[in-house]
Amino acid sequence: MTAPQGAAGVTAAETIALVESPVQLLNVLEWTYSGGTVTPCTVVVLPPRDPMSRGQLRRMAQLAADEGLTVRWEEVRGGRSGPAATLRRLRGPLRAARRVIVGDPFSRWMQLLLALTPAPEIVVVDDGTATMEFVGQLARGERFVRWHRTGRRGGARALLTGGAFAPVSAVARRRLTPRADRAGRGAQDGRRVEVFSSMPVEPPAGVHTSRCEFAWTRARFGPPRLTRSTDLVGTSLVETGVVDYERYLQAVGALARTHGATRYFAHRRESVEKLQALTRATGLEIVRPDLPLELVARRGPIGHTIVSFPSTVVHTLPLALAGTGVQVAVVGIDPAWLTAHASPRAQGFLASVAGAAQREKGAGGVRLVIPPAAV
Repeated sequence: MTAPQGAAGVTAAETIALVESPVQLLNVLEWTYSGGTVTPCTVVVLPPRDPMSRGQLRRMAQLAADEGLTVRWEEVRGGRSGPAATLRRLRGPLRAARRVIVGDPFSRWMQLLLALTPAPEIVVVDDGTATMEFVGQLARGERFVRWHRTGRRGGARALLTGGAFAPVSAVARRRLTPRADRAGRGAQDGRRVEVFSSMPVEPPAGVHTSRCEFAWTRARFGPPRLTRSTDLVGTSLVETGVVDYERYLQAVGALARTHGATRYFAHRRESVEKLQALTRATGLEIVRPDLPLELVARRGPIGHTIVSFPSTVVHTLPLALAGTGVQVAVVGIDPAWLTAHASPRAQGFLASVAGAAQREKGAGGVRLVIPPAAV
């Protein structure tokens, strides 16, 4: 697919969605379909630089276009037109939009674009487990900081100098705070904030929640053919500096032997070098999905059991695979696997992701937490 280019401009629309990842775009599709019919929407894709994410985004953009959504591709992180031109193109449509859907409230780019819109309705769709952290920080009145604290600079931050991004971030945070928490602060206080999520979240007073059940995914794909083997799901915890490289290779090898796994579904951010090392050490077949795993699993074939480290899929796959008989198991992270550079919050956050999956009952089979000692 050749993605629509930003040079054509973004026309005015009642609903504008801002996405940076394939999962965010999938959840925009799920939101538009959540009423049973597709809600008209213009999707603005702000692609990252890494090739795997861009490839999945192009495939998701085609699916969104096939559903009748308008898709615009904006190269905010480079390209001939440059970031400033993107901002000029988006300023007018964002000011005119009645509703803005945000895929990642932690993103500097999305915070910058949020600061441009007076839209009376903001919807935050899932960007995976980060949604749990976002809702918690919003409820506690904290500054928005990713749990693994990458500390990388660039993007929207590079547009501003002298630490001047803080006021923009503060404006974006106010956009994500409903009127119930901001009485008497001006004419824009009538804003409605909604979180559309498949994660177990407890939003603050005044924030509406709606449940993502992956209805669009189930309606469009599957049910899948099940194999007799187990599939492992990879994670980018090594790439984000949270988990030690050698420990991760050992853990994957132990899981493959214990569960008779034959395939390893790689995260789009996993490095080629790490995946090659995994193949040499374990003999696993490495699969690099061209779409989010929820869609790949629904299309099949897929293993009768899926084993994953704490990540988004331990919450989403049971919903996407409801009624198929597939079971999803989540592996706890041993504190000894963490690197010296991991955030102090890393262990607690990962444990909460696994624990929440274990406690939830429902759609897609029994969720089993495998203790780290078993690995």
